[in-house]
Amino acid sequence: MRTGLQQQRCHNHMGREAVARCPSCGFYFCRECITEHDERILCASCLKKQAAKAERPPRNFAPAARTAVALCGFVAAWFFFYVIGRLLLATPTQFHEATVWKSKVINEMDKDQAP
Repeated sequence: MRTGLQQQRCHNHMGREAVARCPSCGFYFCRECITEHDERILCASCLKKQAAKAERPPRNFAPAARTAVALCGFVAAWFFFYVIGRLLLATPTQFHEATVWKSKVINEMDKDQAP
């Protein structure tokens, strides 16, 4: 009594004897229905599935990364100018009008001229 592969028939052609079993799907196939790919014997449908996976382009996160970097740069610039503005608002009005420097210079000149 014959067992195993000798008893099997092609999944696609029932009248033909199977010569190999596809490791992906597990069905038996004749010589016309199988092919070798990457040192493995595969059926046509499993080969199509693997080719479809290989054709899918990898995800590209570059646009999202550029947007995130630009947003971080904008926030950093805003924070820098906010701090500078707060510092300018915190300085006394005499400093902005240059009267602080004038009064010191005038006081020093008066001291120099005094006998």
